[in-house]
Amino acid sequence: MRPELVCPAGTPAALRAAVDAGADAIYCGFQNATNARNFPGLNFTVEEMEQSVFYAHERGTKVLLAINTFPPAGKFDLWKEAVDAGGRIGVDAFIVADIGVATYAAKTFPDIRLHLSVQAAASSSDAIRYYCKEFGVKRVVLPRILTIPEIKVLAGEIPCEIETFVFGNHGLMVEGRCSLTNYVTGLSTNMDGVCSPASEVKYERDATGNLSSKLGEFTIDCFSCNDKAGYPTICKGRYLTDCRDGAYYAFEEPISLNLAQMLPDMIEAGIHAFKIEGRQRSRAYVKSVVTAFRKVVDAVLEGGVPDTADLVSLTEGQKQTEGAFKTKKWR
Repeated sequence: MRPELVCPAGTPAALRAAVDAGADAIYCGFQNATNARNFPGLNFTVEEMEQSVFYAHERGTKVLLAINTFPPAGKFDLWKEAVDAGGRIGVDAFIVADIGVATYAAKTFPDIRLHLSVQAAASSSDAIRYYCKEFGVKRVVLPRILTIPEIKVLAGEIPCEIETFVFGNHGLMVEGRCSLTNYVTGLSTNMDGVCSPASEVKYERDATGNLSSKLGEFTIDCFSCNDKAGYPTICKGRYLTDCRDGAYYAFEEPISLNLAQMLPDMIEAGIHAFKIEGRQRSRAYVKSVVTAFRKVVDAVLEGGVPDTADLVSLTEGQKQTEGAFKTKKWR
């Protein structure tokens, strides 16, 4: 089995870079709340999506349209419009999380594949079989909480393909269920598609030169004048708590998932697609990561030893982990 290399694109330029670097499939979304990376300056207009799909298809690359947020009551028309636009353009699959969106897409465009987003947080065979039976889901993107042996067992119990993340944001918050941003800013990651929105980000320097990063009115982290200040994502901040002395990463540490060395085991486990995270990243980043992973995947398929040296420099803070894929005790 030759697994697909599924790569991110937050802009048309990034999509072209990923295609040219050897991606088998690209995932991307429209410039609205229907996709879970709804940031200013990112994503595609309908016209840009149409042009990008043409560019990708001309070069043998698939385009997977992320419509993977949850419509609030009374606003479902926006999600219908996204499905309709993707169907007219001729995308290769819809990536969905909401069962209403899945129903509409399956009925309106039965010939376009449905992929179940990681936002649906489906990790059991019972849940996945339900989506396959009711909506005709062809592929599930698994949450990043399962070991390779667990995935291998799951692969024998479900009637659809499996896609897993192999590089990028570690993402250990419960997929599709995180309310931290909503609590702090009033905007929902799962319904508005915005995690830690840039409009709420502030940096403040004190008299000694130390820097604080804030989201809304909450301080997410503090840095000395010699440190590099990270973007204030709530789950990766350092906090003072009653259970430990000093500020620490209460949720998760800023670190990147990198499973390049585990690809042979993942192929043997029955995983059909390897997904790279990073729709918020630059075109240069996308080109570098896709190029590196194309070489790694091809080397593994040819029975060689993957060279992963180029990937370390692209990790968050030059720190990487194999997370739960290797062991449940990753912290």
